[in-house]
Amino acid sequence: MTTLHRPRTNPGPPRVPFPVVDEIARHCLQEEEPETVHIEVHLPGPVDPPRLREAFIEALRHHPRILMREAPGAWYRRRYEWELTESPDVEVVTFPPPGPDALRDARTRALTTAPPLSASPPVRLEVVMDAGPAEGSEATAHPAAGSRAAGAAPATKEAAPRERGQADPPAHHNTVLFLTINHTALDGPACLRVLATAAELYGGRDNSPTAPPVRQPDAPPPAPDTPSNWSRPARVAQGTPEPSPGNGMLVTELPLPHRPKGSPYTVNDQLMIATALTLTHWNREHGEPPRPLRITMPVDDRPRDRGMPIGNGTRLVEVPFTPEELRTDDLPALLRRTAERTRALKSLPRPQLGRGAALLTAPVTPVAWRAALTRGLRRAAAPWTSTTLLSNIGRIPYPLDFGEEAGRAHAVWFSAPARMPRGLTVTTASTTGRLHLALRWSRTLLSHGDGAHLRDLFEHYLHTTEAPE
Repeated sequence: MTTLHRPRTNPGPPRVPFPVVDEIARHCLQEEEPETVHIEVHLPGPVDPPRLREAFIEALRHHPRILMREAPGAWYRRRYEWELTESPDVEVVTFPPPGPDALRDARTRALTTAPPLSASPPVRLEVVMDAGPAEGSEATAHPAAGSRAAGAAPATKEAAPRERGQADPPAHHNTVLFLTINHTALDGPACLRVLATAAELYGGRDNSPTAPPVRQPDAPPPAPDTPSNWSRPARVAQGTPEPSPGNGMLVTELPLPHRPKGSPYTVNDQLMIATALTLTHWNREHGEPPRPLRITMPVDDRPRDRGMPIGNGTRLVEVPFTPEELRTDDLPALLRRTAERTRALKSLPRPQLGRGAALLTAPVTPVAWRAALTRGLRRAAAPWTSTTLLSNIGRIPYPLDFGEEAGRAHAVWFSAPARMPRGLTVTTASTTGRLHLALRWSRTLLSHGDGAHLRDLFEHYLHTTEAPE
């Protein structure tokens, strides 16, 4: 009697359900404004292409959670799932031809083309050689001299000179490592961790993170005068929209704001106030009536060592301001109140996107139905969306040292998506004692001239936070 053996079915790659943040982002994807995060790391010297490609791919294997793609599934499935892979599906590291516009073109691609979710990993690394000047924007028409797009800002003539442009190294043959991340799957800090591992594998030097700053153990309770989050916040006033959809971006380098030793506030609080005062000034210039501001602030509690969880790991809190308190005649008091609010908000246990998002992603109905509901609720809640997002990465915790020839990173910029209804995001990081600022906006709201004016306003108000008490 013959025994029949049923062939074993191939279980396929392991799968992981989408976390809450990933699912909400997946529901709300828009082709016109891709949800990308961009990181650019500036090195003073050249890299060896084959060695860098090998080191980066090996770094991906050291952090296997980044090697994933969206698994196919029927419309009636209850969840989106990530399919984990053993190696990349596509060429992750590319080397575009060098040239005067290579860096600008790489920034343009970061804003217009997201790495697909269907191919592992949802991130790409472009290595721009002989990149030229660091500060600037993505591809756009060159403005006329003296226009706002050229950086003129009559409203801030009293601002002190800020010594821009020091991000460019004196040596030639510099290199920019340009990471573009699909934000549905990953965030900037997670990919920076992977890049730090690649630096260690490439250069053979220790790239362990520095110790985090010491925080006060006991956060104060929320201030009694904290404005309510139930009122509709101010919107960023419309400037001069551009005819094409998508995002625009401007990056610049500034000195870190001075903070007296022992101050009750942090540089993050100074950046928060500079952002709030900038938008108050901008809206007043454009005839908008005063309204409360709410600024979304990502909080990241993950460790920065090799065990750092890879994915979307930040939680979002909102810092409110009333129109009455956003004045410059008593900045010390405003700094203290802002510090109390931010410390209290950081200390509160809270789901990443709030409890409502957890309910929306509960797998009790087909995911396609939940997607339609989520998009509808997003449109209905648009008037209550925060005014803007300020993402302060803080001091880059890794040396990002790629060895003797390529050298150590001397400038690192991040930018976050700027979809409507916010239409503007502010992202900052500090390296080698300098502040690296990226403004990113929706072209349906602002133009490059508007972005240059907002940069000058931010620079001015950041300087005002340095006033002695």
